[in-house]
Amino acid sequence: MNIFNKITLKMIILIGSEKGGVGKSTLATNLATALALKGSDVILVDADRQSTSANWSQDRKETEKQKIQCVRQYGDIEETIADLNKRYQYVLVDCQGRDGKELRSGLMIADLLIIPSRPSQPDLDTVPVILDSVSFAARVNKSLKVCCVLTMTPNNPKITEAEDSKIFLEKFTNVKVLKTTIGDRKTYRDAISEGVSVLEKNDAKASLEIKNLLEEILNYGEN
Repeated sequence: MNIFNKITLKMIILIGSEKGGVGKSTLATNLATALALKGSDVILVDADRQSTSANWSQDRKETEKQKIQCVRQYGDIEETIADLNKRYQYVLVDCQGRDGKELRSGLMIADLLIIPSRPSQPDLDTVPVILDSVSFAARVNKSLKVCCVLTMTPNNPKITEAEDSKIFLEKFTNVKVLKTTIGDRKTYRDAISEGVSVLEKNDAKASLEIKNLLEEILNYGEN
């Protein structure tokens, strides 16, 4: 399926982790932009009190780029997400970096949870904590799917941290380990501080990562 010619899914995508600093907001803002640039009706929900996604959206209003709608919502976010899902094709939720009320309530209605993790053992060790919350939510939300994406991966092909991390994660049967990885690139940090996406900057490698990630996510969500 070529998602850049035809995007027909309707999804609630939750991005959450047990650990901060793993690139949740980077994924949320870039995926939202990728969808919007291709004509999808998308909204960001910033459920992290650090407000990175909301601040990015505000900064974006000062640019000439296509606007991305964003709302802040904390605590029990299930009702808000359900309402937004009636009006938007894609609802992307940027949760805080811990197992809190936002994550637990969001899991009750999400179609897909994306767990970002850096390729380090301390980060990987937090994945089972999130999966415990997933197991609880899945008793109610039977359609919930879960995937994990490695972020801030080394760009040196001689460093095998990413592949070693995938092997570690594949032992968890209730999570899909995505093939696409997000490299440790300065352009991601620059983009989020400028209110733009790497898709709008002159970085072919980062742009390809986001395009490949979106295609993999949507294919997984459809099947």
